[in-house]
Amino acid sequence: MDRTNRIVILSDPQGSEEPAFSTFLSNSTSAEVETPIKTDPLRLGILLSGRGSNFLAIARNIREGRLPGVEIAVVISNVADAPGLAAARDMGLDTALFISKGRPRTEHDADVLACLQAHRVGLVCLAGYMRLLSPGFIAAFPNRILNIHPSLLPAFPGLEAQTQAFDYGVRIAGCTVHFVDEHLDHGVIVVQRAIPVLETDDSHSLSERILAEEHIAYSEAIARVAGRKYEIVGRRYVMRASE
Repeated sequence: MDRTNRIVILSDPQGSEEPAFSTFLSNSTSAEVETPIKTDPLRLGILLSGRGSNFLAIARNIREGRLPGVEIAVVISNVADAPGLAAARDMGLDTALFISKGRPRTEHDADVLACLQAHRVGLVCLAGYMRLLSPGFIAAFPNRILNIHPSLLPAFPGLEAQTQAFDYGVRIAGCTVHFVDEHLDHGVIVVQRAIPVLETDDSHSLSERILAEEHIAYSEAIARVAGRKYEIVGRRYVMRASE
């Protein structure tokens, strides 16, 4: 029996707080029994500056088996008292601290980059990392840096995106996971999740509801990248047909 792992991404129109993706095992018969090909896990480098709620959601999904073939290699912060960094230490994960305040961006990024490379990171995940990356950093991980933004890009880039959307009066809001390029909130979109803006919403409640979608979307995007069954065509992320 040949056993082939296939990751299937399912969208969740109800906006459940549980990730809407799962792994299915498909069986096929063949004349010979072949040794399964083992692939190295995708090693994540998490960058955060604050509480790291998206990091915690990713870690939980890995721990509960919802992200097979993915592991967290290192969690890095630029803020000494970031709660997300303390949480990573409590989990027994490798952590690193590189204070950014008062340092040139290129010098600071060089230290972070060296740490990621030393931990053999294959995908960098920005989880509330409140710094712009230098061009040299981005060039070292082309289309291998993910960021999550609390709006349906290209609408409302920059800070306080949820408040921007609410004040503008949109009827649909949401979040976007995208690859990082040299422009702010601009790279190729991997996953978006949308929710209606309710009549009872204010900017705070809308932000909380978007955050619940972020916790789903980020792991979904990581699963898509880990599956390696995509290509980038212009500005479009395109899933390849199953072989």
